[in-house]
Amino acid sequence: MSLFVIEKVNESEVEELQSISRQTFYETYCSMNTKENMDKYLNENLSIPALEKELKNPNSAFFIIRDHDKNIGYLKLNMGPAQTDIKDASALEIERIYVIKEYQGKKAGQQLYEKTIQVAKEKMLKYIWLGVWQENPKAIQFYTKNGFEVFDQHVFKLGDEEQTDFLMRLFI
Repeated sequence: MSLFVIEKVNESEVEELQSISRQTFYETYCSMNTKENMDKYLNENLSIPALEKELKNPNSAFFIIRDHDKNIGYLKLNMGPAQTDIKDASALEIERIYVIKEYQGKKAGQQLYEKTIQVAKEKMLKYIWLGVWQENPKAIQFYTKNGFEVFDQHVFKLGDEEQTDFLMRLFI
């Protein structure tokens, strides 16, 4: 039984998407990064124009998870050419999966993960992959618990800082 409701985001909901995107990114990383780098990322990557462009990409999909009328997290999936690194037609990328702090540990992230598995199986894909900051042990533990394994790494640029992400993969 689902605890929360997950719905696909459409272009008319870009402001809702921006709000939950900015809130969750800030909550997750503000204590480990400079204000300048956080502001630069939020203003460039999570602006209305940037999110509108992503929402229009037919190879990407956003989902918001809600507790009644409250947005508590979201998920961004990429297929084919929309993937950030690998661009494998038989793979699905989790580019973003975030839950507000208040709902972490309450199965919202697990429900978003299960949505990912559902999408991958519907599309008959072979595996799911993602990048996760090596300084985020909570997220690494979540993915490891769900069967993901590290297979590589890449650089994620946050403002003027280059950070290392582990690339993790799960065959389905």
